[in-house]
Amino acid sequence: MKAPLSWLKDYVDIDCTPEQLKDKLFSCGFEVEEMIYVARHINKIVTCKILSIDKHPNADKLSVTQVDAGKYGKLQIITAATNIFVGATVPVALDGSTLANGETIRNGELRGLPSMGMFCSGEELGINDDWYDGASVNGILILKEDYDLGVEVKEILELEDVMFDINVTANRPDCQSIFGLAREVAAVLNKPLKMPTTDYAINSNVSTINTIKVTNKAFDLCPRYKARYVSNVKLEQSPRWLKRRLFSMGLRSINNIVDITNFVLLEIGQPMHAFDLNDLGGKEIIIRRANEGESIVTLDEKQFALNSSNLVICDNQKPVALAGIMGGFNSGIKDDTNEVVFECAKFARDNIRKSSKQLGQRTDSSSRYEKGVDFYSVELGLNRALNLIQTLNCGTISADEYDLVDDKIENKVIETTFDKINGVLGISVSEKDIVKILSRLNFETEVNGKNIKVIVPLYREDVEGYPDLAEEIIREYGYEHIEPTLLKTSSITNGGLTPEQAKVENLKNLLIGYGFNEMITYSFVSEKEYDTFGFDIKSKEYMPIRLLNPLGEDLAVMRTSLLPSAVKTACYNLNRKNYDGRLFEFAKVYNPKSLPLTELPVENETLSLVVFGSQEDYFTLKGVTDGIFGAFCNGVDFKYVPSKLKCMHPTRSADILVDGEIVGYLGQIHPSVIATFDVDKPVYACEIYYSKLKKYFNDKISFKAISKYPMIERDLAILVDDNVSYDSVIRVIKQNGGEYLDSVELFDVYQGAQVSAGKKSMAFNLIFLSYDRTLNVDEIDQTIKNILKGLRDSIGAELR
Repeated sequence: MKAPLSWLKDYVDIDCTPEQLKDKLFSCGFEVEEMIYVARHINKIVTCKILSIDKHPNADKLSVTQVDAGKYGKLQIITAATNIFVGATVPVALDGSTLANGETIRNGELRGLPSMGMFCSGEELGINDDWYDGASVNGILILKEDYDLGVEVKEILELEDVMFDINVTANRPDCQSIFGLAREVAAVLNKPLKMPTTDYAINSNVSTINTIKVTNKAFDLCPRYKARYVSNVKLEQSPRWLKRRLFSMGLRSINNIVDITNFVLLEIGQPMHAFDLNDLGGKEIIIRRANEGESIVTLDEKQFALNSSNLVICDNQKPVALAGIMGGFNSGIKDDTNEVVFECAKFARDNIRKSSKQLGQRTDSSSRYEKGVDFYSVELGLNRALNLIQTLNCGTISADEYDLVDDKIENKVIETTFDKINGVLGISVSEKDIVKILSRLNFETEVNGKNIKVIVPLYREDVEGYPDLAEEIIREYGYEHIEPTLLKTSSITNGGLTPEQAKVENLKNLLIGYGFNEMITYSFVSEKEYDTFGFDIKSKEYMPIRLLNPLGEDLAVMRTSLLPSAVKTACYNLNRKNYDGRLFEFAKVYNPKSLPLTELPVENETLSLVVFGSQEDYFTLKGVTDGIFGAFCNGVDFKYVPSKLKCMHPTRSADILVDGEIVGYLGQIHPSVIATFDVDKPVYACEIYYSKLKKYFNDKISFKAISKYPMIERDLAILVDDNVSYDSVIRVIKQNGGEYLDSVELFDVYQGAQVSAGKKSMAFNLIFLSYDRTLNVDEIDQTIKNILKGLRDSIGAELR
C-alpha cells in the first residue's frame, strides 16, 4: 500500500522526520518496504521570464531568447519550442541542474551561439495536466501564476513529497487505504486523528426510494448494500487538489464524478460505482447471482460469459455490473449524464476473488474486495463521496437512501481481565497503559475492577478475543519490553537427538557409507501409479487417501508405498544419461484405518532403496540389506523368500521375513514396469517397513576376541533343483555345521552345459574355527559329511 506523506498529514499532525515515521510504523507491525523521495532528482530548475525572442541566425527552427532568472541574472537560452512568447514565465534548467529522470543539464553551444540552460516541459518535471494545467502539452510548460523569478520550480509546484510503500499484512484490510494508515500513524505518534469531512446538505424534494427500486437477492454474498441518488449532476474537470491526489497514486483524472469514486477508494478504501440512472432499465437495481449463460460487457469493452457463482448488479433486464469487479459498458458516466446512483457495498471477499480469477478480470476494486471491506467503510465511503459532491457543487443530494443489511450491524464486545491480557504477553502492562493504548486505537473501554469490557470498532474485523487485544497492546506498548522467559514447566537442556532420531541418523549415515545419496519426494502421488505397479487399491495395505483439492492428478492421493517414487526417480536419472546411482529415502506412508476417513491415518515410517548401473544386481542390493540388518539387528534371524509382488521380477526378488512377519522386500523391478518410464535398463529396489523393523533393533553391541588358532577352509559345490533358494541351502548348512562353523558364503552359481537341465550348481565357502584349540582335519571331514547328508535329505542336493 502506497501512501504519500503529504496526504497522511491531512489527518495527522506529523511532527517527525520520514525516517522516524518509518521506524515508528515498523515498531507497530507495518514494514515500510521502500521510501520514495518524489522529485528528489529535480534541482536548479527555476522560474524565469522571457524578455525577448529572436530568430537564430544559423538555424531556421531555433530561437534565441533572453530571459530574466531573478538572482541568477539575465540568461540566453536557445530553444526549438514554438509555444513560448515574450512575457511568459517558464521553468528553466540551469547549468548543472538535474531533471526528474536524473539527467544533468549543462551549458552548451547550439549552431554557434551559447545557451545557458534549457526550458522545461511538464514531462521533464515528471508531471502532466493532472498536476498542473498545461503540463501535458507538446512544448514548454507555461506557468500561469505570477511567481517570483529565480525560485525553485519544485517548491512552487509542490512537487516534493515522500511516498511510503507499506507492507500491510493480510489480517489488516482496514489499513488498505490512506485514512486507514493515518489511523495507525495517529495511534503510534499519540496524536489526534482528523476525520475526513462527511457532512452534506440534502434536498428534501429529491428521493432515492421514489426514484429507483433496489432489491438484494443474495445477502450471503452481499451482506450490505447502500445506494444514494444524486440529481442535477454537472460533469466538470476536478479541482487541482483532487487531480493531484489521484496523480500521486498513479491514477488519471477523468471527470469530477468518476474522480470522486476513485478518491474514496484510495482515501477510505471503499470501492464505489456511479450508475447513470438513465441506463438502468426500469429504474431498478437488483443484486443477484448470474443466470447460467448470461453475459456482460464491462467498461473496458470485454465480454464475459457468467454462471451462478458470479454475483452481478442488474437492472430489470440485464446485468449492469460485475459486483465488486467492474461496471458494465453502458452503466458508466457519459458526457450527457445528469442523474447518478452511487453504489457502496460490502461483498463476500471469497466470491469476488473466485469470480475475478475465473473471469481473468482483476481491478483495483476487486483487489480491495479480495482483502476485505468492512461494514464501517461502506457508510463512511458513501458519506465522504456525498460530501465531495457538495464540496465540488456538482449535484443535488437526495434526502434518503437504501441501506440493505442482512442482519443488525453491531460492534463486537470482548469482556476479559487485565490478568488474561498480561498472561498472553508474559509481562505486566499497567491497567492505565492498557486503557490508554486501546483508546488510541479507537477501542471503547469500560473498566470494572480487574475486569475490562472492550467495544471493538466496526472496521477491526480481525479482533475477536483477548489474545487479539494483547497483540494490539504490545505492538503499541513496544516489543522491546518483552523479556525472554521459560515456560513454567520447561527447563534448559543441552538439546540433541532423541534415541529414535539417533537411530534414524545412524541408519542414514550407514547408507551414505554404502555410497547412497538421500532423495526427498512428494508425499502425494498419482493414483495411476498403483495400476502401473500392480498395487490393489482396495486392499488394506495399499488403499490410498484421495485429496479433496489436489494440485493435479499427478498429486491426487497420499502414498501408501515409497516404491513408485523411488523407481520414478531412478528412471528420471536414467533418461537423462545418469547411468549409475544409489538413492535412498526415509519417509512416511499413510495408511487409513478405513475410508472415508473417520480418524487420522496411520503414518508408517518406511525406507526405500533404489540402485541402477552396470555394477548393480540383486546381490549387491541384498548385500546392503544384510549390512543394515547386521548393523542394527545383530542376532535376529532374517529369512528371504520369493516375492509375489507383480511389480517385481519373478525370479530376482524376495520378501524379507522375521518370525513369519514381512518387514520388507527387494529385487529387480519387473521390465514391463520399467518400460512404462521409457527405460530399458534394469533397476533394483528395496522397501523396508521401518515401523515394523525397529522393534528388532538390538542396542547391545557384543565383541568377540580374534581366535589365536588357525582356521580350516572348505569349498563345497552342490547340485540342486533350479527352484531351490539360497536361503534354504544356507539354513541346512548351518543346522548341520556344528559348533565350529564360523561362516558360510556363496561364491558361485552356475547353470549351463555341464549341469543337467532343471539343475543348478551352487558353490559355498565354509570356514571352521575354534577359540580354544586347533581343529583337526578328521573332525572337519566328518562335519562336511554331516552337512552333505543334511542337504541330500532336506533338499535333494548332490555333491558335484
